[in-house]
Amino acid sequence: MEIIRGDYLETLRSSKDMPSTVKVLTGMRRTGKTTILEQYVDRLRSDGIDDKRIFHMNLDLQVKEPDLGWLEAQIRPVLEERGMHYVLIDEIQDVDGWERLVSMLVARGDCDVYITGSNSKMLSSELSTKLSGRYIEIDVLPLSFREYLGMHPGDEHERLNDYLRYGSLPMIDPDRGADVCGYQSEGVFNTVMMKDVLTRISGDSRRLTAICRFLYSNIGNVTNPDRISNALKIPKDTVYKYLDGIVSAHLFYHADRYDIVGKRYLSSKGKYYATDLGMRSMLLNPRDLVDTSRPLENVVYFELLRRGYKVAVGSYRDSEIDFTAMDADGVTYYQVTQTMLSEETRARELRPLGRIADNYRKIVLTTDRIGLGSYDGIDVVNIVDWLCGRC
Repeated sequence: MEIIRGDYLETLRSSKDMPSTVKVLTGMRRTGKTTILEQYVDRLRSDGIDDKRIFHMNLDLQVKEPDLGWLEAQIRPVLEERGMHYVLIDEIQDVDGWERLVSMLVARGDCDVYITGSNSKMLSSELSTKLSGRYIEIDVLPLSFREYLGMHPGDEHERLNDYLRYGSLPMIDPDRGADVCGYQSEGVFNTVMMKDVLTRISGDSRRLTAICRFLYSNIGNVTNPDRISNALKIPKDTVYKYLDGIVSAHLFYHADRYDIVGKRYLSSKGKYYATDLGMRSMLLNPRDLVDTSRPLENVVYFELLRRGYKVAVGSYRDSEIDFTAMDADGVTYYQVTQTMLSEETRARELRPLGRIADNYRKIVLTTDRIGLGSYDGIDVVNIVDWLCGRC
């Protein structure tokens, strides 16, 4: 079953017929960038755009390594048609000199250009050099839980467990079982490592895997390159280089710490969250996967990003707030916990939020179905209801 990625399609549609602005879809491999472009091509056709004025190619599917001259030759017949031309190219970073081609298409003034790539640094820095900021970058994340339920209907709490264990890549079908899902996750992980990290940095795959395994083990823990270096006995400069490659390839996202009292970001320590939890399950020992509180926190982080928030790890005096989510309307504070049924846990989760003196909304997300409600202005909400947009 194919899910319509409506939010992304709406963003593309709202930027349609802006030939001076390139639409750049970035994100980890297999998050659905290709499908979004295919769905958008269908929208263009339904809007009455003639196929002769649409050029769509996925360079990942080419048997031979494409070069710039070959790609230009493929596009040329479309450009000979009258009217606006719609050029959509997947994984364009595989072509040396692709920035010049995109710059040329923009300079024509009659090309609406959409490109995808799996390395944010290349697409941002190298493209910006040629286009002087004339592009918008759209970060494509794996399936939201609502989208996941649309593809895999069933009991919501059971599906949440699948979502935490097997991840949210559109290609993964939890009903095929742990072995198949694990093999698929391993294949994507290895592809990202080889194509999007190690090809851009001079490195060793064993060290890269060790750093990724450390990050997967420490989701929800504040960390920094010094700690990783000390734990793995890898030089700090090497850790910095590998972390830069890992984040650029979208394997992990980094959340800065935010001082709620001083209203400033803190340069020391932050948290790394995994784009796909299926890779975490594949790399870690089964005994390390029993506790679901960390993957729950991971899921909430990415859902907040999907909803348009700027997300940081909150720091309030000597307390930590899981997330400080900011948008144009203000701030919302979040704590995430597997359960709040014990008095000790309830007090521990409510206490940091209760100390914050401002009037912004404060929410605790839990898998519990009892004990929900408001406690001195702090809302305790079931995480499945929240993920499904019911509260």
